[in-house]
Order: sequence, then C-alpha cells, then structure tokens
Amino acid sequence: MPVSDYVASIRSRIGTDLLLLPGVTAVIRERDRFLLARHRHSGLWSLMGGAVEPGEEPAEALHREVGEETGAAVRIRGIVGVYGGDPMMVTYPNGDQVGYVTTAYDCELLSAAVADQDELLEVGWFARDEIAALPRRDWIDRVIADAPVGMKTAGTSA
Repeated sequence: MPVSDYVASIRSRIGTDLLLLPGVTAVIRERDRFLLARHRHSGLWSLMGGAVEPGEEPAEALHREVGEETGAAVRIRGIVGVYGGDPMMVTYPNGDQVGYVTTAYDCELLSAAVADQDELLEVGWFARDEIAALPRRDWIDRVIADAPVGMKTAGTSA
C-alpha cells in the first residue's frame, strides 16, 4: 500500500530520518497454528499489520490492515501485548526509517485470507515449532511466545 498522506507530509519535512509510529499486529491463530505472511519488501515472513492513522482507533486499524493485505475479516479476541524497541526498527528499500510501537491483537480468522500480491507475496499457516525455521522478522518470536495457547476441543490437544 502507498504511504499515507499523513506519513508523506512528515516525510516531506524529515526525509528518510527515523519516524516513530503506532502500529497494530494481527496474531491470527487456529489452535496451535499461526497465519503468517511473506512480505514483498523484505521477502521475510511476519505477522500482518501496519500503522495506525491519525484519528483511527487501533482496532479499526487492525481490521483495515488485515483487509487491505488479505481481503479477510477477523474477530479480535484480546490483546497479546505491546512491543517496541530495536526489534521493531525497519529501514524500507527507499531508505525510510521507521520505529513501530505495536499493539498485538489475538485474532480469529472469519473469512479466507489471500495475499494481495502488492504488500504480501503469500500467506501460510505454521505451527509454533515450524516458525523457527522460516526466514522471518525476529520480533515475531516474542509475540508468538506471548500468544495464548490454542483452544482445546474434544479429542484434541493444543
């Protein structure tokens, strides 16, 4: 997705210098599997999400970002945690530096998710132990470790 008007106006004044932005992250899971996306700009697997726009509620931003990136709808079940610091620093291919402080939401997928082929190359479901073998953003390890264990159903274990 193109840069928002808000970020573009700041970038016109500060160039590629570091910009601290509030963000949201969708931790979409079914039992012990997590829905991850491989991002076009890095080729790495990560959770879905993005920046909160001025005047936008974080939960609204989460629904917007997941919808834009995958066309899917989600139901928010709770908050996993809030994350920032060095692991959340990104330098985009155009040189823009961003530091995110993101609220990670535990989510349930309500409709099919398909990579938009603009921001995302592909999406896939992975168990916790499979994620460690993926080329990924390191910060997702902490978020996934903090995510609630999958719900148990009759005859299965989480």
